[in-house]
Amino acid sequence: MEPLLTYRGRAVTAGDVQKIRALIAERPGASRRELSKALCEAWNWVQPNGALRDMVCRGLMLALDRAGWIELPPVRQRPPNPLAERRRPPEVAVEETRIAAELAAVRPVTLRQVRRTPEERLFNSLVDRYHYLGYTQPVGEHLKYLVYGQGRVLAALAWGAASRAVGCRDRFIGWSAEARRRNLRFIAYNTRFLVLPWVEIPHLASHVLGRCARVLSVDWERLYGHPIHLLETYVDPTRFRGTCYRAANWWLLGQTTGRGPSKCHKPNRPRKEVLALPLDRRFRELLAA
Repeated sequence: MEPLLTYRGRAVTAGDVQKIRALIAERPGASRRELSKALCEAWNWVQPNGALRDMVCRGLMLALDRAGWIELPPVRQRPPNPLAERRRPPEVAVEETRIAAELAAVRPVTLRQVRRTPEERLFNSLVDRYHYLGYTQPVGEHLKYLVYGQGRVLAALAWGAASRAVGCRDRFIGWSAEARRRNLRFIAYNTRFLVLPWVEIPHLASHVLGRCARVLSVDWERLYGHPIHLLETYVDPTRFRGTCYRAANWWLLGQTTGRGPSKCHKPNRPRKEVLALPLDRRFRELLAA
């Protein structure tokens, strides 16, 4: 049966629409949130960690409602948009005395995964104050690391969900559109990397990238129920050379097209270099499966 609509990889047929209408009719007093959860349970539509795909399902039902195929109940409340009304992270005090030393002098360097820990507030504060892009709250799966040496914080790294489509990366992997839809979750994107401005330790950045690459997949699976096979990042060549990534054996795959979300499909942002690091020798086989 030809699908009426495809949303985030989920094809919806006329038969599906009939079942959704019946689900809505069976629950006349249910809210949109309750209906989306009920539909997730009926379809067994879950994330890799077993949690319901509630937000995605709600977007799907809204798309069907706007297309006129179903009729959702009225909106009961409109929660504030955390992105439109975003507050800056509270400032957390940290020692800012200059650290100038060789890497060997500050070893052992310790990486702490601070997502969902009390130290997450410190991470958010440091990135917001000292990273040129500031801090934005990640959406979806993500991890945050703080790097310590000699009892002091030296650096911070954030990892999040990979971009849906990057031409040079997708050609490098050699996967189909369907394989990309299924397996994109196995790629992690280095969204922020900050060495604090008072830290002057040669080779620290590449050392930290190497250390993080050895533990990230295990940490990701512990929190989200699946491993990571490939890391990616984007470097603005007008600002940076990406030396620490290259020194940590990341591969230069090419450049982005400079096209972000745009109806005219014309470049609307700087072109960036795309770098990647496989975490498994079989990464192509695993991602293209």
